[in-house]
Amino acid sequence: MADLHLVVDRAAGGLAGQIAREVREAVRSGRLVPGARLPATRDLARDLGLSRGVVVEAYEQLVAEGLLESRTGAGTRVAARVAAGAGLQPAPGRPGDEREGSWPHYGHRPTSPDLGLFPRQAWLAAVRHVLATLPNDALDYGDPGGVPALRRELAAYLGRVRAADVSPDDVVVVTGVAQGLSLVVQVLVRDRGRRIVLAAEDPTSARQLPLFRRAGADVVPVPVDGEGIVVEGLPGDADAVVVTPAHQYPTGVVLSPARRAALVDWAARTGALVLEDDYDAELRFDRDPVGCLQGLAPDRVVLAGSVSKALAPGLRLGWIAAPPRVARAVRLARGELDLGSPVVDQYVLAHLIDGGGYDRHLRRMRREYRRRRDALVDALAEDLPWMTVRGISAGLHLYAEGTGDLSGLVEAARAAGLSAETVTSAHGSPGLVLGFARLPAHRVAEAVRVLVGKAGRDVRG
Repeated sequence: MADLHLVVDRAAGGLAGQIAREVREAVRSGRLVPGARLPATRDLARDLGLSRGVVVEAYEQLVAEGLLESRTGAGTRVAARVAAGAGLQPAPGRPGDEREGSWPHYGHRPTSPDLGLFPRQAWLAAVRHVLATLPNDALDYGDPGGVPALRRELAAYLGRVRAADVSPDDVVVVTGVAQGLSLVVQVLVRDRGRRIVLAAEDPTSARQLPLFRRAGADVVPVPVDGEGIVVEGLPGDADAVVVTPAHQYPTGVVLSPARRAALVDWAARTGALVLEDDYDAELRFDRDPVGCLQGLAPDRVVLAGSVSKALAPGLRLGWIAAPPRVARAVRLARGELDLGSPVVDQYVLAHLIDGGGYDRHLRRMRREYRRRRDALVDALAEDLPWMTVRGISAGLHLYAEGTGDLSGLVEAARAAGLSAETVTSAHGSPGLVLGFARLPAHRVAEAVRVLVGKAGRDVRG
């Protein structure tokens, strides 16, 4: 039987949370190495003098975070891909300042979905259907732009749900938004014969910016305010701009109607291309989402989306809907890069969309994630009233602004089981991104109380 040294204060309450924090710290410090086997829940509960349910709850939380792996007959182990020091805070900075390698590529991030909610049965049923009905020839190398069945379903879905103006020929299946937009940048660089000027929201997700630079873009930050990107701040020599109109990351604002019109006018006037990351568009909770920009100007906008939030990032399935000339060039570039995405998964997703399973899953996710976000907003209002929550009710993260150094909050949040990152910008107040997707609603308030207790006086404003 494996032994594990944990320190638990029974008088302090929140026993499952204490166990989770102790194990989390042991993993991050390297005391528990990847692949290490943990005691069975019954054995650890006996050693600690606690009920088995408390240990089960702690293990389940860590499995959901990706720190542990649990398989029937194989016990519970530290996830093979978790490295010592995982979860370290990324280096803050404005677009253009972040250091390559400063962002962790794997593990729990504030934008991570709850992978325990992945529709395994529906996906399995779709896989069985596809394998039973797919012609042999369909298993050969496919169109690098994506199998026709999925492009048809995506074109219809985007028109129905996102008010997009797109045909199947305009859709290119990619591994995700990052690859899709990077390929568009490569196409623009090749077309112009030079590095391009790419405007980007500030603040924004710094994870994509190194990819754009490697593809040949010089990134120029443009401020974001309560209405979205400030169109007047766009550089006159920009070849393209990348925006998140449906739910800006990280501030959570929606691009206002006036700004949408101004951005489309700017693109038409300058000849620039708008790269629309349809971020969190399907996960708006307070009302129906607004339509995409691409539907307003299909000749000037490239719409990019994926199933990374709706299903799972590990599926590596995304798409772009682009003007015909751009779509053809991206399809060619995709063929030169890696010959396209796995065909079976493409047919499975097409079947899920066609049969309504994808829509049903999204409705369930919206209900569940709204409960979790509402619980976090309420808990922050009670325990951290000096933090101001910004943005609409949507997505998998919450953005709050405060004053002073928020780094203490980040470490305290992680110790409490909440994923967190600080946000700095040349154009706004310091902010904090909190991910709520992997924490059940009934545990959110406890996590925030633990956060406050961990950070102590440093978070009392």
